[in-house]
Amino acid sequence: MLCRMAVIAITSIDAENARRYVEVMESIGSQVRLLVPETHGHLAAEEVMDGVSGLMLTGGPDVDPELYFQEPDSNAGLDICRSLDDLELGVLERALELDMPVFAICRGMQLLNVAFGGRLIQDLPNHRSEMVNGQRESADHQIYVAPGAKAAAVIGMAGIFKVNSHHHQGLTEAQRAPRLMTTAYGVEDGLVEGLESPQHSWVIGLQCHPERQQEVPKLFSNLFSGLHERAESFVSACAT
Repeated sequence: MLCRMAVIAITSIDAENARRYVEVMESIGSQVRLLVPETHGHLAAEEVMDGVSGLMLTGGPDVDPELYFQEPDSNAGLDICRSLDDLELGVLERALELDMPVFAICRGMQLLNVAFGGRLIQDLPNHRSEMVNGQRESADHQIYVAPGAKAAAVIGMAGIFKVNSHHHQGLTEAQRAPRLMTTAYGVEDGLVEGLESPQHSWVIGLQCHPERQQEVPKLFSNLFSGLHERAESFVSACAT
């Protein structure tokens, strides 16, 4: 693998869904490689990730329950794209193999949990965005980010934060993969809101959507800067 400059791979169901993530990363000087099933799903992960130095798994459709050995719940209103699941599982495996920095957001955090052997709750009430006067508005809630978490160090502080909510799936400790560490919880419901891998240098998952920057504390923008900086360090390590 030849590394010359920091490149962030961003996975998504399509370009429009990726727009906010791409804009945030490009605004801080990152070079972005957008990975979507239509154009990258048939390629080997090694080829897709060649020259990449950081990975972002984004929000999107539901992870296929068959990947965590459950039958789809017909009442859960699932929206599944197995080709996206397969693409993301492949590139995530490659990133973890290389100890590349990974930032997993919403669906991305859920997929991270499944990739490590965990499960998901197929449907959660009161966490989706809602239509209000013709506009889709985020739900919001409070989360507690634990001291000692990598996310807390990157954000700049631990504690309770008000964040957005755009998901109808998630997990509790009962569904968490044993090799992942819970680093944030929902204050009201105790749902897992943050995951990290102790086995890797920089693998951070958050259930909220920090790319929707007006809906989360300003300090959460440090997570994107942190990914960019870690990707640059990954490039430097490749060059030595």
